[in-house]
Amino acid sequence: MKLLDFWTVLSINGIVLTKQQMESLERYANELIYWNEKVNMISRKDSNNIYDRHILHSLCLMNFMDFKPKSWVLDIGTGGGLPGIPIKIANEEIRIVLIDSIAKKIKMTQMFASHTNLRDIEVKTIRAEEMAKEKMYQNKFDFIISRAVAKIELLIEWSEPMLKQNGTFAFLKGGDLTEEINEAKYRFPDLQIVEKEIKLNSYDYFQNEDKKVIICKFVK
Repeated sequence: MKLLDFWTVLSINGIVLTKQQMESLERYANELIYWNEKVNMISRKDSNNIYDRHILHSLCLMNFMDFKPKSWVLDIGTGGGLPGIPIKIANEEIRIVLIDSIAKKIKMTQMFASHTNLRDIEVKTIRAEEMAKEKMYQNKFDFIISRAVAKIELLIEWSEPMLKQNGTFAFLKGGDLTEEINEAKYRFPDLQIVEKEIKLNSYDYFQNEDKKVIICKFVK
């Protein structure tokens, strides 16, 4: 997908970005493609699909989440900055922390993040379960997001202490998630889980590939 096609699909689906935001996404995409040849952050055979299958996929979260200004967002297992960096570029006023346990990926992501020239973006090499033990991050985040990292049950187990009361988990996943959802409900009886299909106008790849957003909240 070319940049103009990418912008068109975004606009048709209600995600309207400024020229500056599009330029930032273009710079990020180019850097991700270049460095992915040296540090494998996404499948190398997917380099020609950065805009549609990776950045667009990340931005789909905006059709399900209301990232209000000053919201705190945590991206678990960010890899090369997905979905966190696109979300931050499109929502400049949020405050976001991107984490991954693999140092070489985080080194690249730190560079990508610095080139956005955006404030309130932090990148850390740390596991979510270790970060959750740090008092400064407990009960901090309005949203905890992740893209194809681990089972729902594990993601919540690792990060629950960091979610604010009434906060929301939003995970990009795919396929038949019935068993995975049931396991998470069994493990966390107070957890409300909503499974949403990703359906975009003029671009049916995510629907054909059974891609979904899993939205979880604790109801007590």
